[in-house]
Amino acid sequence: MEARNKPSESTYGKLERLKSGMSRLENLAIAFSGGVDSTFLLYVAHQVLGKRVLAVTALSAFYPDRESDEAIAFAQKYGIRQITCTVDELEIKGFAQNPLNRCYLCKSNLFGIFNRAIEQEGIKHLAEGSNADDVGDYRPGMQAVKELQVLSPLREAGLTKDEIRLLSKEMGLPTWDKPSFACLASRIPYGEPITREKLDAVDAAEQMLIDAGFRQARVRHHGKLARIEISPGQLDKIVAPAMRDKVITNMKKLGFAYVTVDLQGYRTGSMNETIRH
Repeated sequence: MEARNKPSESTYGKLERLKSGMSRLENLAIAFSGGVDSTFLLYVAHQVLGKRVLAVTALSAFYPDRESDEAIAFAQKYGIRQITCTVDELEIKGFAQNPLNRCYLCKSNLFGIFNRAIEQEGIKHLAEGSNADDVGDYRPGMQAVKELQVLSPLREAGLTKDEIRLLSKEMGLPTWDKPSFACLASRIPYGEPITREKLDAVDAAEQMLIDAGFRQARVRHHGKLARIEISPGQLDKIVAPAMRDKVITNMKKLGFAYVTVDLQGYRTGSMNETIRH
């Protein structure tokens, strides 16, 4: 993903608002996944608070190892104190049935675990990385953020995803052009049970596409059918004969009987398109 412009004066103003808000805190923990938003938030918090900031990272089957590995490497590189918490979402009552409020159940459990962990570290506040663009889509997890009094500094400062990428690039952060990522449960249609087998299949399928050069890739799990979403600019690449044969062969090894490519390409929240809210 290429950012073509430098941050505007308005964007710099939002950054100062973000820093000012954090400077008033005694200490702060950041729910740190290693994605674009949480990496930027953690970096700025570390600039403002120094050793008074703590990164908290979940280790879960719902996130590929590559994501947690990158998060751990980033914290080590910048000398940021970090703790990890092992989480098993399938143990959450009702979660495996994949209800519409799945994200609420997950976030409520996750932030509860994080809050208990940071309390033992003497940290008073927990923050998460949602931004100003995250108010439009169906996001029941925001209810958990509100209920557990988790801070959302990027949203409160009014920073959008594009602005975060521009500022991240200027700061030299490696995530400035990192593709967006959501937990693997988002690949399974609501109402369809979530199992470790499905998660493993999706993870392996997406890793195969990433290794083949598709930077932004989703494999939506529709039973025996795999629906692949990639950036529209790479549609020609995936249907080229050699690549098509490779993708089909690997998908079938993972248990998919049918393999399709979504002509609309990758978009966030595509599983929400069939629900009304």
